[in-house]
Amino acid sequence: MSCPRDWDAADACDTVQARASFESRHMEQSTARGYTVNARSTDTFGRVLCSARNHHFIVDGPVQNGCPGEAVTPAEMFLAAIAACGVELLQSLAKEAKANLRGIAVEISGLLDRSKPVRTDLTVFNSVALKFQLAGVSPAEGAALIERFKGR
Repeated sequence: MSCPRDWDAADACDTVQARASFESRHMEQSTARGYTVNARSTDTFGRVLCSARNHHFIVDGPVQNGCPGEAVTPAEMFLAAIAACGVELLQSLAKEAKANLRGIAVEISGLLDRSKPVRTDLTVFNSVALKFQLAGVSPAEGAALIERFKGR
């Protein structure tokens, strides 16, 4: 993790880096996988610079919050991560099953209705739906792959 040079909370940043270093040394001995993504504010209100490994991307808050809304929003990033995980996991499951899966398309949609919260202590989607399109496998093979996906 790297902290911006102009970051005011340098001491807090050093503490976080020390903790992350300690955690990474202990994770190497297990099968757990660790992931780190950094996000920081920019000079534009509601615009966030994110970094994962050597990849950098912009996330904008929604227009309803007074943010630019030009880049992908946090909710869309969350849904995209789930969809990407679905594609990658189905590829892995198909390879393991020696299925002739040639292609996968996932559409994910989420509904967030703040007037009907699922929980009062935090904001979560009211519903999320995934639709898979699989190429190269029979309907029965596709159904079996989807069932294995659901079990993971």
